[in-house]
Amino acid sequence: MKRSPILLVLTLLLTVFMIGPILLSVSAGLVNNYSTGWRSGFTTRWLLEVWDGYGNTVFASILIAASAVVGNIVMGVPAAYALARSRQRWTAWFEELLTLPVAVPGLATALALILAYGQLRGFRQSFYFVLVGHMVFTLPFMVRTVAASFRRHELVALEEAAATLGARFGQRFMGILVPAVVPAIVSGSLMVFTLSIGEFNLTWMLHTPLTRTLPVGLADSYASMRIEVGSAYTLVFLVVVLPMLWLLQFVATVTEKRYAS
Repeated sequence: MKRSPILLVLTLLLTVFMIGPILLSVSAGLVNNYSTGWRSGFTTRWLLEVWDGYGNTVFASILIAASAVVGNIVMGVPAAYALARSRQRWTAWFEELLTLPVAVPGLATALALILAYGQLRGFRQSFYFVLVGHMVFTLPFMVRTVAASFRRHELVALEEAAATLGARFGQRFMGILVPAVVPAIVSGSLMVFTLSIGEFNLTWMLHTPLTRTLPVGLADSYASMRIEVGSAYTLVFLVVVLPMLWLLQFVATVTEKRYAS
């Protein structure tokens, strides 16, 4: 089967269109002066300045994203099972209500959280407050992904057969159901981590000067410093985030292949 050269050209153009601005931004963080371009010479000065001023946001974002994944697994998997097995009419409405934070702008969700919990000063000024916001935003992705897997007819039949043979709920859930939906859990975790690590709107409203994350620090660097510093921050963001996303994607692919065989 011959490949159309037109499709190849369109793919290359789309790749340049998407990657070009990122490469341009990254290169701006490696030159002495962006206005004169590469002629000013290359430097790592801006990278070091970013790391000194915003290095803590790297670890904060990774910790929050990882905590959001753990929290989504602990809360989302049981919730997904309950929704998948419920035969009540309100289940469909509750599922739609669960996705409301995704449809509502992040600033509105953040304002609601501030109005509800803003009086708890210690909580308001901690990373836990940002984590709660990320959990509210990402939980629907985990629940809906895993619930769809729980609803598979063969899994329902397998659970019924185990119950007929005398297996208790705990044995069925942890011994049969959870292992069967591991690929869905891994896929949901990948979505949660990706959304959490790059979330800005909600985080910008919830953060304090001591609880900044990578996207918030990136916005601050663009707004208050030289363009070289902001571009260097973009490079730091990519260097930190991309390997972790590739690793998670690799784990998801390996898991799916293992359970498919």
